[in-house]
Amino acid sequence: MRSSRRVTAPPEWTCAPATMWRIFTSFYSIMLFTGVVAREKLNVLYIMADDLRPALGCYSSTLGVKSPNIDQLASRSSVFYNAFAQQALCGPSRTSILTSRRPDTIRLYDNSHGYWRVQAGNFTTLPQLLKRSGYISRSVGKVFHPGLVSNHSDDFPLSWSAPPYHPPSLKFERMKVCKGKDGRLHSNLLCAVNVSETPLGTLPDMENTDEAVRQLRALSRAAEPFFLAVGYYKPHIPFRIPQEFLSLYPVENMTLAPDPSVPGDLPSVAYNPWTDIREREDVQALNISFPYGPILKDFQLQIRQHYLAAVSYLDAQVGKLLAALEEFGLAEDTIVVFTSDHGWSLGEHGEWAKYSNFDVATQVPLLVHVPGRRSPAAPGRRKFRYVDVFKEPHRHFQEGHGVLQIVELIDVFPTVVQLAGLPAPPLCPYPSSHVELCTEGKSHALTILHPRVMQQSSVGVAFSQYPRPSDTPQLDSDQPRQPHVRMMGYSVRSADYRYSLWVGFDPGTCRANMSDVHAGELYQLSEDPGQDHNLYRRRGPWPLQRKGDNAEWTRVLQSHLDYVPHQFIHAA
Repeated sequence: MRSSRRVTAPPEWTCAPATMWRIFTSFYSIMLFTGVVAREKLNVLYIMADDLRPALGCYSSTLGVKSPNIDQLASRSSVFYNAFAQQALCGPSRTSILTSRRPDTIRLYDNSHGYWRVQAGNFTTLPQLLKRSGYISRSVGKVFHPGLVSNHSDDFPLSWSAPPYHPPSLKFERMKVCKGKDGRLHSNLLCAVNVSETPLGTLPDMENTDEAVRQLRALSRAAEPFFLAVGYYKPHIPFRIPQEFLSLYPVENMTLAPDPSVPGDLPSVAYNPWTDIREREDVQALNISFPYGPILKDFQLQIRQHYLAAVSYLDAQVGKLLAALEEFGLAEDTIVVFTSDHGWSLGEHGEWAKYSNFDVATQVPLLVHVPGRRSPAAPGRRKFRYVDVFKEPHRHFQEGHGVLQIVELIDVFPTVVQLAGLPAPPLCPYPSSHVELCTEGKSHALTILHPRVMQQSSVGVAFSQYPRPSDTPQLDSDQPRQPHVRMMGYSVRSADYRYSLWVGFDPGTCRANMSDVHAGELYQLSEDPGQDHNLYRRRGPWPLQRKGDNAEWTRVLQSHLDYVPHQFIHAA
């Protein structure tokens, strides 16, 4: 077993004027790149959830989620409160995260179009870079999206030291294994089960945890550092989860979304008709009209109940994994990253699932734990103790270091690399298809290592996008095949506004026509945090600052698409 290793970093400064920040940032970056900062390589445990919005106790979620194990991790982590995905769809988002390139660069907008190394460029991935730098690189569960988008191999052997693991019980997720009220088996959305009665007597995420624990045990004896990516499948649909987790959320205590109706001023192109939800047998039985017909209220409450139960089930798996990290003596040697590929709508705006540019679809949790940087465990005390949510349903932990800055998931790659003691990749030029290693994100290692120096405010912007096949909702509007994309919704999120333009798009060249504007959205978040009142074509009841002007935000989006560095728009 390797001895404990801690990060050695420059001392924290007590005063930090703007000029000192710049000097410090430049000086520390130079030290990192030249190796002056002596740091042994830390392990990395990268935990990825699927379809998880920030519905966690550590994010003060109003949904009343019970997530004690993730909250415990958060208490010892930097908690990024404003982290956003680049596209609310699994394949593009996961590839974007692991290459640190935006969907337009990887030329991927669906889950099946092609492999980025073939259609875009031979881009180096995060696990590939660490593997090249002497790490053992392993994958468990859903890390890359499976299929053609990752070359039917999860990018093995380029990204991984061994073939990725996929749980045998995963094949039952889309089969008729959900017992309905009629006693028959169905392919349902709501699918809480008695695990002992399921095929193989287990579930995919349970198998993921068991395999990840086995790998941690073996890796604890290795001489090399490791990068272990564990991709959990929940709370992704179907909600095939242990039935006992439903008891944490009695349906009579559930409430509807605060804005369960489709906003009258929402452009039709922006609406997600949640076709994948409609395909489930229990939803089909409701006979809901397409595209705007609402789900019956009682069924909405059950969907919300099952989603929260799935989050608590996920939390239990994360808790067991972190407890194993402690058990094998790795907790003081290992960076832990926890995030999700995107969020999930729970009835807000009359929408379900992801497939949009709203915060509920694009905002994600992002926790980064670096050993010794936040609330070191007292001698003899466990840092990560498994918390049984059924025995301690109201367990609370102190808050972690909250980061208000707006960040993007493409920032994870350079941040992890720098925290691991390696130079962050250089910024990508434009175009960058010929550049194997670069980033379109930025490292937040300094913010994590030196929170007192890098004082936080909710500055910055995040860019997201979503494709559509038509101006009006179609059966494939939620997941259009790439050749069928005719419009792209480009969205920029600041602390005060979300601004989106739906413009013409050529799927052959992957280029947008910014002069072909089909619709726009502008939401003033201080007055409208739920993004229900579109101010794009009116000035509404609230006065807009100059930085909320449509023309100004359009210039920001144009600069983004042209890859021209731009300054954040300041109010007059």
